[in-house]
Amino acid sequence: MRREIVIHDTESGELVPLQPRDPDRVGIYACGPTVYSRIHVGNARPFVVFSLFKRFLEHEGYDVDLVVNVTDVNDKIYDAAATGHVPSSELAEQMTAAYRTDTDALGIGRPDHEPLASETIGPIVDYIQALIDTGHAYAVDGDVYFRVRSDDRYGSLSHRNVDDMDQGEGIEGAALKEDPLDFALWKAHKEGEDTSWPAPWGDGRPGWHIECSAMAEALLGTGFDVHGGGSDLIFPHHENEAAQTRSARGEELARIWMHNGMIQFTGEKMAKSVGNIASLHDVLAEYGPQAVVMFLISGHYRQPLAFSQAAMHQAEANVARIREAGRRLAAGQQSPSELTVLRERFFDALARDFNTPEALAALNEWLRAASASEPAAGDSQLREMLTVLGLESLLAPVADAPAEVRELAEQREQARAERDFAAADELRERIAARGWEVRDGAGGFELLPLP
Repeated sequence: MRREIVIHDTESGELVPLQPRDPDRVGIYACGPTVYSRIHVGNARPFVVFSLFKRFLEHEGYDVDLVVNVTDVNDKIYDAAATGHVPSSELAEQMTAAYRTDTDALGIGRPDHEPLASETIGPIVDYIQALIDTGHAYAVDGDVYFRVRSDDRYGSLSHRNVDDMDQGEGIEGAALKEDPLDFALWKAHKEGEDTSWPAPWGDGRPGWHIECSAMAEALLGTGFDVHGGGSDLIFPHHENEAAQTRSARGEELARIWMHNGMIQFTGEKMAKSVGNIASLHDVLAEYGPQAVVMFLISGHYRQPLAFSQAAMHQAEANVARIREAGRRLAAGQQSPSELTVLRERFFDALARDFNTPEALAALNEWLRAASASEPAAGDSQLREMLTVLGLESLLAPVADAPAEVRELAEQREQARAERDFAAADELRERIAARGWEVRDGAGGFELLPLP
């Protein structure tokens, strides 16, 4: 029997029950990265949160469609490409590939669908035309703008007064807008921009917000179950998505709006524009994928999470403790009733607004109780819990690595100590080419055979 699952809905400000549109299927759309540079560890938080939320829902018996888009048409991409003297499409393609490589390295799988904005231009143009036809948008000099005040529910998601809002578009298009609050749906081609698409209003490219409305609807329809993303997207991005769909379709885009908190670094939100970033690629190279996942689930998804060396060392220690405990368990052994109670507590915590810190607390109690069991309790429950958290690899069997592989791992350990991450990456690849994976922990490295 499924647990009742409740999620905090940003619009209502309350915990609401998950009541899927289709009783056995859940549709989730989470906003992915804008690919103008390599992603940072903060970008990895929504990827991990919604990937693991999908795993939990599947554990509870749902079929899940998880859609995580890639924004590969955006002002930031044009600017970065111009600075780097490369075509914008080439930069976007390179950074999309890097994003997939980096998130693959987390070891938690991929979303079911990863649409690209550049491959959704037709539906985007149709969406904009629907807004014009219903009087919610207007074209002027090749641009198209959304009439914000035409939507009487505008501001309901972000809980802001419409007169106090700023779309963040600066002076761009200000002379063309009917109202300073209106935002761009389509931007006319400008001199120096190397990519554009034809549209009834003239060649150009879509605005950021309309891209996600079109991609989400194309794959999940309207009224899907959960729309996710970082809390920094609530306004203007998600507010505008919601308004566009209401206005064009006469119904809501999503039933629940689920937002994760930001990763903080030196007291500020981690952001490429601020320059206080730690790239996911570098963090993975230094600490390993299990420690990164452990760090990202160590706090409640809705709360800010402070990134630091101390926090990562704690994550490494937590991973090492679980791995060691898993080795002591006898496979297939019957679990005492006390462990079953703790297992239920683990999954109940996830059902209450996906509370991973409470779930980890229950897991730690389970590990202590299992260690005290005589004989040691079986590992089936531990494997079940770790799989939902994306950490099942901690239970992989260990074999003795050949001397040449251990020597490469020791060289890599020295390179990491000297913070020569390029050399460490090369050595990791040489180890993998010999059929082994090197994993880092508080007590040093560990070598595991690749499957």
